[in-house]
Amino acid sequence: MKHYDVVIVGAGTAGLSARREVAKKTDNYIVIDDGPLGTTCARVGCMPSKVLIQVANDFDRRKKMQQMGIHGGENLSVNAEEVMAHVRSLRDRFVRAVKNPMADWEHKLVRKRATFVDAHTLDLGDEQIKADKIILATGSRPIIPAQWEPYKEFLIDTDQFFELSMLPKSMAVIGLGVIGIELGQALHRLGVNMVGITMGKAIGGITDPQIQDYIAQKFSEEMPMHFNGAEILGTTDDKRLRIKADDRIYEVEKAFVAIGRRANLDRIGIDKLGLALNKAGVPDVDINTMKVKSMPHILIPGDANADRPILHEAADEGVMAGYNAVNPEQCFKRRVNLGITFSDPNIAATGKRYEQLVSEKKNFVTGRVSFEGQGRSIVKLKEQGVLHVYADEQTGEILGAEMQAPDGEHVAHLLAWAISVKLNVFEALKLPFYHPVIEEGLRTALRDAASKIKNGDHGYELMRCNDVPIR
Repeated sequence: MKHYDVVIVGAGTAGLSARREVAKKTDNYIVIDDGPLGTTCARVGCMPSKVLIQVANDFDRRKKMQQMGIHGGENLSVNAEEVMAHVRSLRDRFVRAVKNPMADWEHKLVRKRATFVDAHTLDLGDEQIKADKIILATGSRPIIPAQWEPYKEFLIDTDQFFELSMLPKSMAVIGLGVIGIELGQALHRLGVNMVGITMGKAIGGITDPQIQDYIAQKFSEEMPMHFNGAEILGTTDDKRLRIKADDRIYEVEKAFVAIGRRANLDRIGIDKLGLALNKAGVPDVDINTMKVKSMPHILIPGDANADRPILHEAADEGVMAGYNAVNPEQCFKRRVNLGITFSDPNIAATGKRYEQLVSEKKNFVTGRVSFEGQGRSIVKLKEQGVLHVYADEQTGEILGAEMQAPDGEHVAHLLAWAISVKLNVFEALKLPFYHPVIEEGLRTALRDAASKIKNGDHGYELMRCNDVPIR
């Protein structure tokens, strides 16, 4: 029986990052993966979705052209088959960028399915192997409720969506988290007759009730929206799916189901190890080392641990797992939480969200700004959005933020950096703000927060020559 220092199961983002760290210390390792290569992000997630969103937003911009004195936009049309071909073309380019470097270590890649025999032994079908350390970077898969299985031919999940050669004329998007609202809005803008259905108003993961209500209202102005869940009633004689939402019944060609993903650990037989599993089917993992607490020779990074299922987090966690598999244990500090939904306008959150601050009983103030009437938003003809910045009531330290904002992806990054270095609102206000830019809205929100802080520098925003430099 072959014996390895490290076996990595899964060649996605986390697995690839882990492999690079492992290879620095040992050549006695393998990577096992029997599925499609190229990572979830490049194949079916963040990259192809952004291509479709770009096409949709470019086409939607035609509605503003006449106002700007540009005529003829009303004659533009969409060829859905060519749109999807374009999406797949760029998708394939992103996948190639992931796969090409794998040629250098392809001899370490085993294209088989692995399942546990015991805590150190894996069954590969035609052989069994042992490993001192095992990294489970097995990723995740879309969730389809069991009661909807009879309607499978009408349902599209996130792993299937980008293989569509044509777009349906009508569709329901069920689940309005990040992917659901991104693609739901994009499809609507490309001319698909859409309805959005979800449970609650946490669109794009927003937890602040005021922003939830604002976003729900704005999206409802763009397409029909329902916030009390969906019930599939059956099908029609002309092959349509009947879906009930609130007191409405919709008949659609397809339903795009985006209600989340589940970790793939059940497919590797982790239940054979006698570990206590949470409701997501994941054992207790130390998020600063990636080690399973009760079985530390097993490490679980990326989507497989169901903690922060985002590409940049998976890459970081892969590094942690790979390092700790071949080195003395190191505790790694996690980056500040940053989540961006590429709807238009963007939805974003960073640091501690409203819901977390409330649950922790944190004393905080909220700095608010509306992007309706904000200078750069007017110029861009994108007067939509609201930003809430949360700061410590006593010190003014920036704790987190939630928003819908034009170019909110950039505002969220600035706030994430400020939170990372523990800036307070007074220090942030001493930093440069150009005119006219969307970031001026951030300054307005910071000023609003500063006015509510009990202690701190309520003087000039300009740095004085003798002031201590901002760290």
